Amino acid sequence: MTEHNSDKPDLVASSEQAVNETNVADFGPPTASKGADIVERPADMERGVAGKLSVWTLLVVIMELCERFAYYGASLMFNIYLQTMLGRSKSEAVVLNRVNQFMSYATTILGAIIADQFLGKYKTIVVFAVVYLIGLVVLTISSTDFAIDGGFGLAGFCIAVFGFIGFGTGGIKSNVSSFMAEQISVGYKQTGTPGVYEDSRLTTERGFRYFYWAINVGAFAGMLACPQVAKNKSYALAFMIPTIMFFVGILAFITGTKRYTKKQPQGTVLIKVWKCMRYARAHKREGQSHWLDSSLDARNEEWNNEFVIGLQRSLRACKVFLFYPLYWSVYGNMSDLFINQGLTMRRPAWLSVDQLNAINSLVLIVAIPVFDNYVFPLLRRLGFKMGPIVRITTGFAIAVGGFIYVTILQKVIYTRGPYYDFTGPNVPANATNDISVWLQIVPYAVLAISEIFTSVTGLEFAFSQAPAELKSVLTSVFLFTNCGGSLIGMILGIWSSDPQVLYVFAAQAIILGVLAVVFYFCFRHYDAMVAEQEQFN
Repeated sequence: MTEHNSDKPDLVASSEQAVNETNVADFGPPTASKGADIVERPADMERGVAGKLSVWTLLVVIMELCERFAYYGASLMFNIYLQTMLGRSKSEAVVLNRVNQFMSYATTILGAIIADQFLGKYKTIVVFAVVYLIGLVVLTISSTDFAIDGGFGLAGFCIAVFGFIGFGTGGIKSNVSSFMAEQISVGYKQTGTPGVYEDSRLTTERGFRYFYWAINVGAFAGMLACPQVAKNKSYALAFMIPTIMFFVGILAFITGTKRYTKKQPQGTVLIKVWKCMRYARAHKREGQSHWLDSSLDARNEEWNNEFVIGLQRSLRACKVFLFYPLYWSVYGNMSDLFINQGLTMRRPAWLSVDQLNAINSLVLIVAIPVFDNYVFPLLRRLGFKMGPIVRITTGFAIAVGGFIYVTILQKVIYTRGPYYDFTGPNVPANATNDISVWLQIVPYAVLAISEIFTSVTGLEFAFSQAPAELKSVLTSVFLFTNCGGSLIGMILGIWSSDPQVLYVFAAQAIILGVLAVVFYFCFRHYDAMVAEQEQFN
């Protein structure tokens, strides 16, 4: 088992090889009932394989699946619901929907602080789940004909979404993925093949991929079912379905209460971080490889060397995360600019263009197991280890390729009649050019593949780099980068009309392409540090 070592403060763990490289104290001693029974790396180990996920780990994954069903099933309907049932204009509906997205990620910091300092992850998840469920109930009630006719429709929507659902999903989001990873005990377990051991680091990597897979199963099912119920029955019934689904997820989650690995909160960790940093600044020495090194071996202080090294890694991870907002801005185009593009293309009468978002989730549902069972194991056997920086850069590059396609597609749309760039006289509101909407399948699918490399790795990286006390905080910092993406998207929305949108697509492709190159050359040495750390251990 690889452990933090105070003599190697500059070594950075990779998301693939060190997801579980917190030491045994972070998780408690492994037990046979939880799988891993050897803590130190076996002398005869030739290669590692991922183990099976326990039932208790899968209960956390099921909880996330149900929560994502509820979130995407409900939020996908907000735009049309606000316009058709609550009488809001298109711009008002877009603003309210963007505020919802912003709130869902802005509140992740609050959830992390509560978990790490006061309640612990498990209790925090349960508390915020109850808040979330109350919001869904209020949303369902406010969408009934009685409530809307009585003037409670918009007020109820705002109370439910901004007062409860936004806080609930943010508080869960910042804790549930790291809580899932904590259910996997640290160490190695023998298999039936000599020299081959189950490696908990690879098992945790698998856990994160299947966690993300569950997110997309829930999202895919919610996006397909709920809008159809709203169209053919009522919005009250459509909102009731996510409410029931999430209630089922909560019941599944609390089933494992007595079997979960639950770490106690460590107190005011942010104050501890501040004191550690202040101490390092006050005792700065010449020749330090990192400015926090002066906090190592501090006497009579509340931190140890392991915490300092973990804090160093956390700060490095934050530098990596600074590059994510533009990626999330590009990714967010699926919820608005891609839909607007689809509205200008020829399509079947039964298709609603916003349902093409389900393609993204469907591709992830299929691709994640394929990458987990075939692609990544094959790369490892060939000796090609993709460290976190290489994987994130690959994800950025794939997204750039998808946006080059979108830009070209937008240009082709403008070359087709009868309305070309939609700037001529007498262009109707629902004008379409003679080009098939099915050409949009490609960018939805490409962005899904980019997520496997970029988003999943980001979650793994956040978990692996932080000391035990900061895991939820660092995970929430990673998720908070979505807020930056939402703000960038709001600014770019100023130029989202035809034909300026062509230049918005092109600009995003160019900027993200340049950013990917800069990102790789800024942080590629992180992966070299990983190789050095593996050799050392």
